[in-house]
Amino acid sequence: MEITGMTHTPPQDPTPSSAHHTADEGLRILYRICEILAAGKYQKQTLAEVFDVLDVEGGMFRGTIVLLSPDGSELTIEVAHNFSAAELKAVRYQPGEGITGRVVQTGRLAIVPRISQEPAFLDRLQRRKRWPNEELSFLCVPISVGSQVIGALSAERPFDPAVDLDRDGRLLSIVASMIAHDVHFRRSAAADRQALEAENTRLRSELEDRWRPENIIGNSGVMREVYRSIHQVAASDTTVLIRGESGTGKELVAHALHYASPRAGGAFIKVNCAALSENLLESELFGHEKGAFTGAIATRKGRLEEADGGTLFLDEIGDFSPTTQVKLLRVLQDRQFERVGSNQVRKTNVRILCATNRNLEEAVEAGQFRQDLYYRINVFPIFLPPLRERKDDILLLADFFVERYARQMNKDVRRISTPAINMMFAYHWPGNVRELENSIERAVLLSTDGVIHGHHLPPTLQTSDASGTAGEGSFEDRVALFERDIIVDALKRSEGNMAAAARDLKTTPRILRYKIAQLNLDPARYQRK
Repeated sequence: MEITGMTHTPPQDPTPSSAHHTADEGLRILYRICEILAAGKYQKQTLAEVFDVLDVEGGMFRGTIVLLSPDGSELTIEVAHNFSAAELKAVRYQPGEGITGRVVQTGRLAIVPRISQEPAFLDRLQRRKRWPNEELSFLCVPISVGSQVIGALSAERPFDPAVDLDRDGRLLSIVASMIAHDVHFRRSAAADRQALEAENTRLRSELEDRWRPENIIGNSGVMREVYRSIHQVAASDTTVLIRGESGTGKELVAHALHYASPRAGGAFIKVNCAALSENLLESELFGHEKGAFTGAIATRKGRLEEADGGTLFLDEIGDFSPTTQVKLLRVLQDRQFERVGSNQVRKTNVRILCATNRNLEEAVEAGQFRQDLYYRINVFPIFLPPLRERKDDILLLADFFVERYARQMNKDVRRISTPAINMMFAYHWPGNVRELENSIERAVLLSTDGVIHGHHLPPTLQTSDASGTAGEGSFEDRVALFERDIIVDALKRSEGNMAAAARDLKTTPRILRYKIAQLNLDPARYQRK
């Protein structure tokens, strides 16, 4: 075992009591690390647990594992023990730079008995500034697969002349060898998995891109039926009736039908039938001649003429008056119409798409909607399910809206907390996707820590069923809910690693274990499979 550039004087005739750990203790440490590596957990969690063992049983209270990037250009910190995220931010090494870089470049062990006396120690993590009265010993060993160095393992311990640093170096070299095989296996498996996923994604995209319009979000089974319907009818001139509750995205389907059709180069004209009176609606649809009614100071083209060669979308067609229904029926049958105040018959080449949130069958039975018009527009119906019937899409939609509004508001909102997700899944969403979008916009606006919490959502979502509270709840209940929220967030960030979660929350593992038991939480639930 060689030592790069740095030298140290080992203690003379160390006794078992003067060394930090005996041979039996070293074997116990290696056995525990073997168990951790064999468990096959997520890589960062595995390496963090390895450091926990080196800390508790080996006295190496801080350390890092740096790995070489795939292109070999730089070293990045994969795992750091007892360093905060702020201390690690933007810390990079070049091969050959500092002690760590030199170990990766040469593949040889480095031992620094006192970092204060070693000029090559770069101290990128600012140990001297943060702990000016702390004298440390530093060890760094290469992580190698065969002759290829892929990273380095470093550890620190308080300086003690009685500690056998050579023995520590040998122990860390064995640990690094074990880690190297684990990292190499994971990288090979990840590369194979990525290749398979890329191929699978490519094949699925070739199939699904034909079905799913780009402007609609959702992968649930009911939405896939909608995509198939769009694909089946888009290329024709068939009249389509889009049905669904308010806020389900009927206009998005109409857009998808238009832009997937041969008429995509023509105009897409929308008319909201519920927003106009009978006289205004006729003028809007068919146009009018000058002087046809009070205020008609000039001739005006109607929407039917403007949409010639394209698509006319009639939203809320169930609100048409009986007179307008008759005129629309003629358009659907003969593609002919007359402007208000004119007897000249005009023709139009337009595809008509209709949408409604009303029950047209009941309206026909009540005499409010013409039966012949109903059959004329109901050639190819597409039913859009309400959001409560496609809950698999709630999180997908929420993430999409979070990204959209975070970008619009120039805010760094990265995720939605578990309690907020539970509230969204428990809510019945009477306003459907539109209500979800408005709720997320509000939550992004209120978020201050990059996370959307339950209290950022509208009060209508914060029911006792959704939030897990009983009525308003006592002070203790509310504190427990808040504690549960932040502990779950920490466990998710650390992927179930108790020691890492405790460091994140700046508390001790013992206190965290007590709180987790008190709140009946299961850390294993948050471990990545």
